[in-house]
Formats: sequence, C-alpha cells, structure tokens
Amino acid sequence: MSISPKEHNEPLSTFVAPLVLQLGGGEISTRRLALLDAVAETGSISGAAKRIGMTYKAAWDAIEAMNNLSAQSLVQSQHGGAGGGGARLTPLGEQIVTTQKRLQSVLTTVLAQFEEEGGGFEHLSTLRNLYMKTSARNALRGMVEEVRHGAVNSEITLRLQGDDYLNVIVTKGSADSMGLAPGKEVWALIKASWIILAAPDECLRVSARNRLCGTIKRVQDGAVNAEVVLELDGGNTLAAIVTEGSVESLGFKVGGRVCALIKSSHIILGVDD
Repeated sequence: MSISPKEHNEPLSTFVAPLVLQLGGGEISTRRLALLDAVAETGSISGAAKRIGMTYKAAWDAIEAMNNLSAQSLVQSQHGGAGGGGARLTPLGEQIVTTQKRLQSVLTTVLAQFEEEGGGFEHLSTLRNLYMKTSARNALRGMVEEVRHGAVNSEITLRLQGDDYLNVIVTKGSADSMGLAPGKEVWALIKASWIILAAPDECLRVSARNRLCGTIKRVQDGAVNAEVVLELDGGNTLAAIVTEGSVESLGFKVGGRVCALIKSSHIILGVDD
C-alpha cells in the first residue's frame, strides 16, 4: 500500500476499507495492530500468533520492533511455561489498541468528524512509528541529547528509553540536513551483523564506543550463524548475528548476561520528515 499526496482538493488523510489509515505521508499496519489486540485477548505471544496466522518468530520480531519504535514498551512478556510464557499489553499498548478500535468504529465517517470527537489522535505518531520498515534488523527510537560538530563529522548522543545512550558519528552535512539538535526524535538503525557480543565481566579494550548490556531473551540457531536477541537494561531489544561457534564457546544461553559493542560509525540515523 503506497502513500502519496492527494490531488483535486482531496483530504490529505483518508480511510479505506479494510481499515488502513493514510496520514500525512505515512501508513499504519493493521496486521501489527491485530497482533497487539490478539495478545490482549490470548495473554500469550504464541496464542496471538496463531490467532492472526503469523509464525511465532514473526510475532516476536514484530513485538520487539514495536517496543523499540514506541516511546514506551507496548507489550510485556514473561518467558517460560507452556506455550512460551505469558504476555500482556502495557497501558500505552492498551491505549493504542483502544484507539485503533475507535478508528474502526468510525470507518464510514469522514476524518473531520473523528477529529471533532477528540481523543485518539495523540497516539497516531506512535502508530505510524510502529509500521516503519527497514533492512536493518534493529531500529531504536531515541532523542538527541547532545550534538558536537567537527570540521567534517558530528558526534550525536542519543538517549533511548530507559536511559540507555548511544553515541553516533555522522557527517556534519548529514547532521545539518536532518536538523539534528537536542530534543529531536530520531531512529538509530543498526544491522545485526555489526554488533559484537561479549560477556559483561570481560575487561575489553576495544574501539567500539557503545556498550549496551542486557539479558539474552532468545537464541535462534542456524546452520552457520545464530541470532542472539537481548533485552537491554533500559527496555529495548537488540538482535545480533554471531557464529554458532561463538554461541557455544561464549556460553550464550537464554537468561544469561551479555553486552553489545557497537562502533559509533556503524549506526545509521533516520528522522521523520
């Protein structure tokens, strides 16, 4: 589904059936909203995935992406037990689902009528963020805390949810064109293969500027490589690709502590125009 400005004096925001919200050049995924609703109804990730016809891994990936892209987590999960453990929506997640259902109920009305009713639209920017797609496995929402310009490059300090921080190096031209300044909301995009994992008790002296520690949530084994997903202390999730040999030699297991090392130049910044 593509988004483009409307001509012939049509409104910039329109609803089409089935419910797809086109708003100011962005669109909101009904499938991800359906997943949130299913989590609320079933109380588990596996149950929600089955209900909407999604694989368990795809559901986990979607929830991790939504939690990262939202200002606050939308789903809280608990590992273990039959069916992979329980899950529930946070207050913000419940508000998002409630907003979506309200939009569904007024599908046949014009956008102006819904706006006059008040409420709900304060969550639309969050809903739009949840649909952002990128080839980078990790997309973390943050706010610019500090900008230090050099002759060629600029160093950007980002504050993520839970007071985790990232230092990012971009060209000065990029910083200027994106309008990076304290208070600006941005997305930090990090390819899973760019992340180095290490045990937190190892005293490493490395060139990587960023060190984010957390708990391993998932290890997805493959023929050669494995995907290790960790929940950072601040609440974000981060996925890294490492060799199966590294998983075995370093003893990466669910529940174990690990630190992600990321070079400042290996982080791509994106902004919402």
